[in-house]
Amino acid sequence: MGRPSMNQGLAFDLGNESTFNKSKHVLYWKRCLKTFLPQPYTSNDSNRMLLAFFIISALDLLGAWNDTSAEEKEGYVQWIYNCQHPEGGFRGFPGTDLGEQTTTENKVWDPANLPATYLAIASLLVLGDDLTRMKRKECLQWLNKLQRPDGSFGETLGENGKVEGGMDTRFGYSAAVVRWMLRGWTSGNVLDVPDIRVLQLVDCIHTSQSYDGGISEAPFHESHAGLTYCAISALYYLDHLPPKSFRGLAEPERTIHWLVSRQTMTLDEEDEFDTNNDETDTPETCHDAHSFVKLRSYPSTQGELSAAGQPTSHFHTQWAGFNGRSNKIADTCYAFWAGGALAVLGKFDLIDKSAARRYLLDKTQHIIGGFGKLAGDPPDIFHSYMGLAFLAINGKDGLKSFSPALCASQDTVRHLESLPWRQDIVNSNTTL
Repeated sequence: MGRPSMNQGLAFDLGNESTFNKSKHVLYWKRCLKTFLPQPYTSNDSNRMLLAFFIISALDLLGAWNDTSAEEKEGYVQWIYNCQHPEGGFRGFPGTDLGEQTTTENKVWDPANLPATYLAIASLLVLGDDLTRMKRKECLQWLNKLQRPDGSFGETLGENGKVEGGMDTRFGYSAAVVRWMLRGWTSGNVLDVPDIRVLQLVDCIHTSQSYDGGISEAPFHESHAGLTYCAISALYYLDHLPPKSFRGLAEPERTIHWLVSRQTMTLDEEDEFDTNNDETDTPETCHDAHSFVKLRSYPSTQGELSAAGQPTSHFHTQWAGFNGRSNKIADTCYAFWAGGALAVLGKFDLIDKSAARRYLLDKTQHIIGGFGKLAGDPPDIFHSYMGLAFLAINGKDGLKSFSPALCASQDTVRHLESLPWRQDIVNSNTTL
């Protein structure tokens, strides 16, 4: 049987507030922490640091670490440090650590990983670690080696120091966050290590901006909300967001427009043909005319004209999710990728926050806790964290205040900024 229609038997009542089942979410995330994950996660074993970050940070947002002993938390901290690479950075999981069997020939099989390094450091901070056991100097040196001549960053170092991995803004974002966590806003030498080439990275982001304002993986490719979030957050940590700098984001208003246009009432495959459940599909009533939330007005002029004399209930934005690209249905994660990017830009209020919240809580929130990708889907760690992240930015559901650029709680940011070694770097702004 197919997924039920989004509109079947669902009366809309603005006075009936959607409910965030916090206790269920806590139980969901504690199960993820304490038990073996289901078999489909096996293929993600090499990305275990990513899964660990989502679990650790989700429990932090929910305020659910308070009943955990210091000894237990130290065990999680030690697991992360076991993934620290001797030459700087962190592995994505312990499986590549060859230990005493490491040789000059086989050490290339055990590289540090850039996104995993960002996630490992952030997880340590969420758990309250002070990073004094971290090889900070080696990490900064390794980070410089990952930058290509054109300014982009790769994922790992391969044979003969070759930079391996993609060139898109995911890796530029990871580099910008690692840089900021370990050196603050300082552009000079830190621990006798020079800075990355900031302007070249900013220019890489600039060249990936598409004609519609979104950011793509490379010049002339299609805009994508996840890559746009990474680009905007990278520019934030590189101190190159408008209005201070337009070098990376040449047309911020166009980018904002594109991000806001990602909010859509097309929530299911069936909605692509019949958003309003009126069994029509004409140029006047097709979903493109009325299912996308507009930046300047809602509903669209075409939508108003096509429904003249019809019930006005069509124009209540009951549920509105977000897609990641044009003409796609809503997906839980894009509520954060688009909403988080707008929050970094200070434009979160431009979206219909209430409709987005109702979409998450009524459509993709699962009865056992967590969020699924689409309505009716079982929860998974990735979408469950992205749903929480959006709700934390929205600030309505008793979650901790959130740093959209770091993708973690503001408590995590405050803890980092309180560490003595980092205060020394920030306050001196000179070679240490």
